[in-house]
Formats: sequence, structure tokens, C-alpha cells
Amino acid sequence: MGTRVIFLGPPGAGKGTQAARLAGHLRIPKVSTGDMLRDAIAAGTPLGRVAGPLMEKGGLVPDDLLIDMMEERLGKPDCAHGYILDGFPRTLRQAEGFEYMKRGDVTALVYVFNVEVPRDELLRRLSGRRWCPHCQSTYHVHNNPPKDDSLCDKDRTLLIQREDDKETAVARRLAEYDERTAPLIDYYRGRSRFYTVNGYRPPDAVFTELKTIVETEKAAS
Repeated sequence: MGTRVIFLGPPGAGKGTQAARLAGHLRIPKVSTGDMLRDAIAAGTPLGRVAGPLMEKGGLVPDDLLIDMMEERLGKPDCAHGYILDGFPRTLRQAEGFEYMKRGDVTALVYVFNVEVPRDELLRRLSGRRWCPHCQSTYHVHNNPPKDDSLCDKDRTLLIQREDDKETAVARRLAEYDERTAPLIDYYRGRSRFYTVNGYRPPDAVFTELKTIVETEKAAS
């Protein structure tokens, strides 16, 4: 019986952090559209050439491109027994595409976690994020600063602020979320194992709640 987990919530809610921790705990892969798109941009693939300019402006990549990308990724052997989605689905069209992908997987347990965080905290979190372009490690100027100012702890690469974390792009990303992604809450409520989680807490507290929910549900199934 496979476990599929979807994380909903605005940019900066901590979905990526929790997805990675839960994936490690459950020993299933975390599938991040953001990571996949950034890799495509760096490699200069056709998808990357389309996605790059859109992401720099805080926009969303077309649904059909993401659905095709995710269908290929979720068909790989490491996803056969479960996976955690980070950044997908983001629109109703993507959610419908995902339902079609798993149409034959009737035994899977699908969890949907909606992570809520106040808007002013989202702005603080996003604008303070820094990223290592070499090893992909992430930092935060307030919550998780590097040991040496502006340098990655692992490889001493100069940290940067990604274009989609700059103030103008953040405002666009949050507006896009309100318009296109927030409706997914109504789509999934009552359809799957849907839980709203308070993300305005220490990461350990959020993770403990997520882990308890999954373990309790699996034991009862």
C-alpha cells in the first residue's frame, strides 16, 4: 500500500522543509517541481527555456508542461511505493491531471496537508531566504543564517537571493497563490485525507503533527 502526500499552502509556509523530513521518515522520495524546474533551467532544456523567464517574474509554468513533467517523474521505479509532492498540484487543472495519473492506483493512501501561515510572516520568511547555487543548500538571514556571513557552510560558495524570493516577485507569487492555488483547498476538502496544519510554529512541532497523522491513519487502514 503506497503513501502519496500533497502539500498545499502559500510560498514560504515551510512545505519544502516538511516534505523533505516526512520523505526521510517514510523512506519515499520527495518530488519537488521547483527543484526539477531549476535543474531544467540550469541545463538549458526546452522546458527550462520556457520556465526560466516565467519564474524570474514570479509567474507559474503552464499546467500542461508541469503535468507532463510530473507524469514522467512519478512513473519512475523509486515512486512505485509512494512519494511526497512539493509544489504540485498548484492549480485545479494540475489536480485533475494528478487524479488521472493515479487512476489505477486504488490502494494508495493520499494525504493532503494544507499548511497555514500569516501573510506578514510569509513575507519575512521569503525575503530572508538565501540559496547556494552550487549545492542547493538553503539558509535564512534570521532563522538559519550561515556560519560565515553570505557563504555556504558546506562549500564556501557565495549565497544568493533567488529572483523569485525578491520583494516584487514574492508579491506576485502570493497573488498567484490566492488566485490559482487556494481554490485547491476546496477541491481536496472532503475528497482525501485532508488536514489543515498550523505552520506558524517551530518546524519540529509541525513535523511531529504530520508524522503522527500519517502513522495513525496507516495503522487504522
